[in-house]
Amino acid sequence: MSNTELTAKIRELRELQALIDQAEAEAEAIRDLLKAHMGDQEELRAGEYKVTWKPVTSSRVDTRALKAAFPELAARFTTRTTIRRFIVA
Repeated sequence: MSNTELTAKIRELRELQALIDQAEAEAEAIRDLLKAHMGDQEELRAGEYKVTWKPVTSSRVDTRALKAAFPELAARFTTRTTIRRFIVA
């Protein structure tokens, strides 16, 4: 690809990403509106739609506390991974 073609593709990518960001923001605003309407209700029915907003409990390891209390144990079970981060600036 030529530099001109690359520039056009990057511009197109950035425009598409802006559209995605805008759509995600609009979707989040609608979610917030629905949640506000639901209040403490866990389920809402509207026409053919059913919306649920239920509490979910999960357990996670507090790695910061684990490293502080048992640094050797935390080090034994710590793994490193490498990824390639793709950024268009």
